[in-house]
Amino acid sequence: MVLIPILDIVVGLVLLSGVIGLLPGVGKHLEKVAKWLGSFQGVIGIIAIIVGIWLWSSLLHSLTLIIGGIILAAGILETIPGFAKITKVLGSIQVVVGIIAIIIGILGLLP
Repeated sequence: MVLIPILDIVVGLVLLSGVIGLLPGVGKHLEKVAKWLGSFQGVIGIIAIIVGIWLWSSLLHSLTLIIGGIILAAGILETIPGFAKITKVLGSIQVVVGIIAIIIGILGLLP
């Protein structure tokens, strides 16, 4: 299913929206796409969490989607008691999770 790796890449791009502009050559273009996608980060985060839980059979993709989704949906999830601490901890590793999500997404697209 091609949806999961593409969603991994989208989640990774949004998570890396602040630092992806540093890439030589394509960084400026990817940063524009990431910032545009960032305007939908709460929705993308909730979708990533739901898809990650729904397709639990692929453990690596699911974990990446769930962790990335929690970081992206931090503003929404902070209203739930107990999630504020979790989102703070995961927010500190946002760049690492973004890089991992993009790598796993690209590897999932390879035949």
